[in-house]
Amino acid sequence: MGVNYFDTAYIYPGSEAALGKILADNGWRDKVYIASKMPHMKIKSMEGLEKLFREQLERLRTDHIDNYLMHMLPDVQIWDKLCSLGIREWIREKKEKGQIRHIGFSYHGNTENFIRLLDAYDWDFCQVQYNYMDEHSQAGRKGVRYAAAKGIPVIIMEPLRGGRLVNNLPPKAEKLFERATPRRSPAEWGLRWLWDQQEVSVVLSGMNSMDMVRENIRIAGAVRAGELTPEDRKLYRRVRKAINEKIKVACTGCGYCQPCPYGVDIPGAFRCYNVSYTDNWFTAMREYFMCTTLRAKPTNASLCRKCGRCEKHCPQSIPIRKELERVIKRMEGPVYKVGSRIIRKRF
Repeated sequence: MGVNYFDTAYIYPGSEAALGKILADNGWRDKVYIASKMPHMKIKSMEGLEKLFREQLERLRTDHIDNYLMHMLPDVQIWDKLCSLGIREWIREKKEKGQIRHIGFSYHGNTENFIRLLDAYDWDFCQVQYNYMDEHSQAGRKGVRYAAAKGIPVIIMEPLRGGRLVNNLPPKAEKLFERATPRRSPAEWGLRWLWDQQEVSVVLSGMNSMDMVRENIRIAGAVRAGELTPEDRKLYRRVRKAINEKIKVACTGCGYCQPCPYGVDIPGAFRCYNVSYTDNWFTAMREYFMCTTLRAKPTNASLCRKCGRCEKHCPQSIPIRKELERVIKRMEGPVYKVGSRIIRKRF
């Protein structure tokens, strides 16, 4: 049916080996594109990277990886650190040997840092979290369009927020979809929002059943960019509003409060805090780690020194200092403190 792009990563337990075995057993390697990822947090030298890369090739039972990504590359500072170790030369060598066909990065973070990363290297592609709820957060529509304008293909992850835009919708949002014309599942509405955009190259959607596979294939094959009607767009706005009723901080992610003189990623911290109420705490904590703590220079909420500079520029007049205190209380408890120490020590 045309499904030929498979996404895995070094740190997904058993995933590379399983994919490699399936492709080898069926003689399908040359019929598909493999995307896998380098855990840059583990890389201390090019010798270490070479050993890790060889291990990935062995797991995947292949002599090349079609799309190779820097996994969760958070900012230009981490990229510069990799460059100081010799990553540019290593990539050039692998491309010349045909062991890597395309080089890119996956990203969780704000739009500004995403654009800086896009400009830091001649990337072949990028991978971002993007869906109708993250239109103006993470890389966002602005970042997706910026990448496409540079001729960089955009791969979409979390198109349905790990299924939460299907299985964890508030009753009010579910009813809006049920009453809409034409009648479509929440999954189809979510995927159509993405496929409507010319800038989207590939949508990575996790599938747990043949019914899901068939539905995704049907949608991807049927939708063309620019098909959404004004009524469709109104529906998405109403669904977003219904989901956002659980939101605690009315931050739009505009970024006018940035840069914080003490390094706090204020929109990022608020987004994760809101996710802890609209989705669940564990998802929010994972994203909080990825988007604030795993950067070369952490940007978590407790860095705030209450100078008040941010509040002078906030169009929504949010009491940012007071709200950051709530973020700290909810997101930076004992679990966060222990986890951040372990992660920092390990990587």
